[in-house]
Amino acid sequence: MEWLLIPFEVSFVQRALVAGVLVSAVCAVVGTWVVLRGMAFIGDAMSHGMLPGVAIASLTSVNLLIGAAISAGVMALGVTALGRSRRLSEDTTIGLLFVGMLASGVIIVSHSRSFAVDLTGFLFGDVLAVGSGDLVGLAITLLVVGAVALAGHRSFTALTFDVRKAHTLGLRPRLANAVLLGLVTLTIVASFRVVGTLLVFGLLIAPAAAALFWSRRITTIMLIAALLGIAATVGGLLVSWHWGTAAGATIAAGAVLLFFLSAFLSFVRQRFRSLTPEIESSR
Repeated sequence: MEWLLIPFEVSFVQRALVAGVLVSAVCAVVGTWVVLRGMAFIGDAMSHGMLPGVAIASLTSVNLLIGAAISAGVMALGVTALGRSRRLSEDTTIGLLFVGMLASGVIIVSHSRSFAVDLTGFLFGDVLAVGSGDLVGLAITLLVVGAVALAGHRSFTALTFDVRKAHTLGLRPRLANAVLLGLVTLTIVASFRVVGTLLVFGLLIAPAAAALFWSRRITTIMLIAALLGIAATVGGLLVSWHWGTAAGATIAAGAVLLFFLSAFLSFVRQRFRSLTPEIESSR
């Protein structure tokens, strides 16, 4: 049992664990709506669309969070504006913005001598280098996301399952969609510097998608997603410590593995339920 506890006796691993728990909680709340609304592609585009702002901020010695926020804001406005076009589908406009922003970021970063290091840090972050200030920022993000999600729960639910009913009830689905997009942006911007865009997107999608196999109640899905995200964080940090793998990527891989495990166990459960009546009738 010592091998389970030894890594968490180290201070920087403890901070990484707290950061992972906070990110898991934030991503569970926002990720549930992302999965239910079918916004996974938007989340991926938003996470990688921040690269131009991060690159410019890095080259000009500006706070990376400011650059990320501006770039993500431009991406969100572009998705909203182009989404009104009737000639182009939403996934087409998102794909174009995604490629354009990512390509622009790579071009800008390629002028820097530390190109490989900068891009690696952007994708994978450095969860083992989390400081107390980063933890405070994540805690504030969790409070803001939780408050907005609680206040907008009814509107988000109506937007997800019946847009026409949302209009009828006066819940302003366009505003709800904009707020939801804002939550996705906030989650990614607040978390990427700590854990990288790969881990943020992995914890945003995989735990919530896995939770759908076990519940249809939104609040329960969020709770299960948070627990799965925390499990992926703990498991990822343990594997990273003992096997010397990249912590952020290992946590993201763990979240994806939990999704496939949930899918498999759900299939086995459904198969067993379908066979039970046949077994009972044969007695």
